[in-house]
Amino acid sequence: MAKKQNKQQQYLLDFERPLVELEERLARMRTVDADTTEIDLSDQISDLEARVDDLRQSIYENLTRWQRVQIARHPLRPYTTDYIGALTDNFLELYGDHSFKDDPAIVGGFGTFTGSDFGYRDRTIMMLGHQKGRDTMSRRRRRFGMPNPEGYRKALRLMKLAEKFGKPVVTLLDTPGAFPGLEAEERGQAEAIARNLLEMARLKVPVVVIVIGEGASGGALGIGVGDRIMMLQNAWYSVISPESCSSILWRSWDHKEDAARALRLTAPDLIPLKVIDEIIPEPVGGAHRDTEKTFLSVGSALARALDTLDQLTPEELVEHRLEKFGAMGATQSVTNGQAHHAHPA
Repeated sequence: MAKKQNKQQQYLLDFERPLVELEERLARMRTVDADTTEIDLSDQISDLEARVDDLRQSIYENLTRWQRVQIARHPLRPYTTDYIGALTDNFLELYGDHSFKDDPAIVGGFGTFTGSDFGYRDRTIMMLGHQKGRDTMSRRRRRFGMPNPEGYRKALRLMKLAEKFGKPVVTLLDTPGAFPGLEAEERGQAEAIARNLLEMARLKVPVVVIVIGEGASGGALGIGVGDRIMMLQNAWYSVISPESCSSILWRSWDHKEDAARALRLTAPDLIPLKVIDEIIPEPVGGAHRDTEKTFLSVGSALARALDTLDQLTPEELVEHRLEKFGAMGATQSVTNGQAHHAHPA
């Protein structure tokens, strides 16, 4: 526990400092109260506990969009392999795209979803997602979760394999974007992502998408077409990162907070736009503060989604999926100089 607290101190976000200073003061007061019988600090401790609770609620209930982006990027936040370990048994990771090589920026395989823990049933699923890496070596190997074309082709191979055996597909999105290197473009980055969009749209098995951290651009959308799209409370999902948007519009990263506000990239922003279907709650302070509670929330949401999708035939799944994505956004046509707007229901 002490080791975990030390790590959280190491990765402290600026807006959390007043809260942490108050928590440290509370901890010192508790230590003094426990070590001496001459001084009764119970009233002061109770008062400080109430102040800590009030400040914690005040900070995390009123987060700005940029602050949520920072939480989504927290190095201690659970990644795809953490969810796989917590929500499945007998997981068998599968490798390679059978064309070029394996891409460790995307991991995936078959596992038994422990749905009985969430009022559902245990069943085999295909679970895959972006993996960033925990230390310098693994982050470099996985390129911070930025896939090459072979990563998307591996993901598609696994999804088609799941379809062949009639198993649901669950994808976890957490990437700053597709890898922008020259070699990725040479091997067809755009084509690989576009192919995944096409093929995922017509998979004849349930597809559940969960944004667990960063959902940036085509890098996320390349495994993000599904029947049910859910998003953790402090994750973000957008066509571009705030920094890149700021760089394009203002020629500087200095306006990233303005860009985050304009992009409307948080989960509460995306529910009214019908880009996502459900917000999965996180513990106060973020998923990294209480990973076990986060796993329970995600497992429960996944069980509900699969239970609903089980009622649909393969044909209905495809039809509803196409309708879902076709209804997003708005169109404008011009006739005789008059603009006509259409907002799909």
